[in-house]
Amino acid sequence: MQQNGVYLHLSVPHRYKHDQPSFGLLFDIDGVLMRGRTPIPAAKQCFQNLVDSRGQYKVPVVFVTNAGNCMRQTKAEQLSHLLEVEVSPDQVMLSHSPLRIFSQFHNLCVLVSGQGPVLEVAHNLGFQNVVTIDMLRDSYPLLDVVDHNRRPKDMVPPTKELPPIEAVILFGEPIRWETNLQLIVDVLLTNGKPGNPVTSPHYPHIPVLACNMDLMWMAEAKNPRFGHGMFLVCLESIYEKITGCELKYEALIGKPSVVTYNYAELLVRQQAESLGWTEPVQRLYAIGDNPMADIYGANLYNQYLQASRQAQVQAQVKGGVGPAGAVPAVEGMGCRRRRRGGGECGLGRLPEACLSILVCTGVYNREVPADPLHTVTERIFHGHRDFRFDPSLTQPSYVVQDVREAVELIFQQEGWPLG
Repeated sequence: MQQNGVYLHLSVPHRYKHDQPSFGLLFDIDGVLMRGRTPIPAAKQCFQNLVDSRGQYKVPVVFVTNAGNCMRQTKAEQLSHLLEVEVSPDQVMLSHSPLRIFSQFHNLCVLVSGQGPVLEVAHNLGFQNVVTIDMLRDSYPLLDVVDHNRRPKDMVPPTKELPPIEAVILFGEPIRWETNLQLIVDVLLTNGKPGNPVTSPHYPHIPVLACNMDLMWMAEAKNPRFGHGMFLVCLESIYEKITGCELKYEALIGKPSVVTYNYAELLVRQQAESLGWTEPVQRLYAIGDNPMADIYGANLYNQYLQASRQAQVQAQVKGGVGPAGAVPAVEGMGCRRRRRGGGECGLGRLPEACLSILVCTGVYNREVPADPLHTVTERIFHGHRDFRFDPSLTQPSYVVQDVREAVELIFQQEGWPLG
């Protein structure tokens, strides 16, 4: 149902006899809380109402962003300054955060691409043997020659052999696209040995894990800017043009993948425990500005939650409980392999639903509904190649003007006082 421009999927507020709420909040950052380095006016007021007189959050709050060019601590400090409330690194989820649970890659020699402190980020995530693009370029000085000014002058420096690269990790958009595209393709074509000639095609190629699939994002400019998803389009096109084969991903991480929301739910659950909650979190509300990333991802995760509940019910009807921690196969999870429980990946008590809220302060602008940059249609699909396009998943549970209205709506819907 739609009322005054707001989509309402729940008809009446929830009222509880318990002394604590049973919901958590997932906030996108760019386009919701800030535009580039400029805060959105409604954000500060909103968060002043989300903490009590002691500065403690009234409900679990996790910031889920597809940015990945910094450490969680840095982003937490930035948000604390912006919102004037304390934000812990444990509340911040960057696009690459779920790589912590991909422990099967942590002992491999990995090539990392992106910008910012990529070496420090990789080590912090658990990767032990890391090679950056700059390290690769320095070791093989004849590989990067698109920019004539960066070509070796006079005497060619000797090659410095590196160990074979066993996987490629794409954190986010790099600064010099031509260098990164060239060297990553070299690594894939040579089975991780870019100093060697390409003698025979190695396919399937070594594993590639990519974070942040956003085709575009909203900064201070009036129109969206290229994101890492655009870089991935270039890489996929180049690889297929050269080899005739499709680039394959071991995992796609960041919104809208279910892997990301599953990890965000884990952080919400941990925060609820730290607040002393005894009841499980039953609903998540995901607030974002991008229909193809934030809304699509939240709705896809909600679809996954419903499939999980249905699988549990069916298992109980058959007299069993099903495989411990088994994850139902949902298209668009963003991971090739079905993950099973145990440790940080365990499902535990999953929420009943994840509801999506679209704000009009970023990529989406309801004042220009015919603009293809703001409205995803069946003709123009801004999502990643490996995600089947389902137009219904771009439809939010609610549409509001800004983050303040979003939070007020949630608390009203849940029947809990905000002030």
